Amino acid sequence: MARTVWDSSVGKKTVMAVSGVIMLLYLVAHVIGNLKIFFGPDEFNHYGHWLRTVGEPFMHYEWTLWLIRVVLVVAVVAHATSAYQLSRRDLKARPTKYVHAKPRASYATRTMRWGGVILGLFIVWHVLDLTTGTAHPGGFQEGHPYQNVVDTFSTWYGNVVYIVAMLALGLHIRHGFWSAAQTLGVGSRARDRALKTVANVLALLLTAGFIAVPVGVMTKVVS
Repeated sequence: MARTVWDSSVGKKTVMAVSGVIMLLYLVAHVIGNLKIFFGPDEFNHYGHWLRTVGEPFMHYEWTLWLIRVVLVVAVVAHATSAYQLSRRDLKARPTKYVHAKPRASYATRTMRWGGVILGLFIVWHVLDLTTGTAHPGGFQEGHPYQNVVDTFSTWYGNVVYIVAMLALGLHIRHGFWSAAQTLGVGSRARDRALKTVANVLALLLTAGFIAVPVGVMTKVVS
């Protein structure tokens, strides 16, 4: 049954929707945590330590964090795989382009695929920069996330990469939230306007929240 569901377009869209919701919930929690940087290094570093001790003593050190990471990796892989396969299926069904573009296709809709690629590459860079420290521009300090974030956004390329990726994220959320609502049966004519408003507000708040951090470093509010 699972294979039958996965092989269907509806099944792949459902996987995309559910995995998208999981990632969206994570992003909401993540941006709230990121904004703690404006309260100073002590609070931000304490937050970074707390993430590794959540659930103790029942959970061992970092077990909860790794559990979250595993769920996120599964969600990202499922989302990307289903998106790619649906895209290939769509191209096979329509080997030639439309003469006229779809009248209601928004900019976010037309850039969903490229936005996904940008975000995928960004995730790799972000992990190598602030999680493993492999691509970190300064001397990576384990257990000092505040200084690591300041180091990253003290470089022009760190700001450019991050801000471009967050703008792509905003467009992705704006369209993805709407698509997920339709796939999961939440959408209806009566709810269309409300869902579009929620999608726009979520995209705007998350994009602004994430971009506030590099802007704060650039303007020396965070230093």
